[in-house]
Amino acid sequence: MKINKLLWVGLLLATQSISQICQADIAKPTKNTSNISMANATPISFATGNITHVITDKLARNQDEHWYQFNAQQGQYAIINISHSQAQGITETANVGVLYFPNGEQDGTKGGIIYQGCLPESGKYHLRIARNLMATHGGVAGYRVEMVILPRYASRTLCP
Repeated sequence: MKINKLLWVGLLLATQSISQICQADIAKPTKNTSNISMANATPISFATGNITHVITDKLARNQDEHWYQFNAQQGQYAIINISHSQAQGITETANVGVLYFPNGEQDGTKGGIIYQGCLPESGKYHLRIARNLMATHGGVAGYRVEMVILPRYASRTLCP
């Protein structure tokens, strides 16, 4: 019985450690070989009357991340999705996305829908797209980001 308890505690601690490592990989900005950072992120502008914007790009070999920025208002409903790019020469997928709010808080995950909800405040948001450092070989990593940000009047029922 004592061995089973020790085994169970060891398994629990290992699981917690792996979870913490995975979260650290998502949330923490990494070394940046592209000289692009939050401070000089690429601006995202929605065309007049559009609620969607698509970015298709790639990270060069051994480049870890790209940064983007956009302005939004509190109470706008947003969905940000990351998927694989079909561009030629892509050997990996940059599937980590983190949305940084104007107050410095953040939300994000690996692949798929990285953010869905009501934006918590007005101001400049930053979007970090990065490769999964736990599953990379340093190759060319492609990505496609689809963003939907509803105007406030259309968000009222979703963001009361």
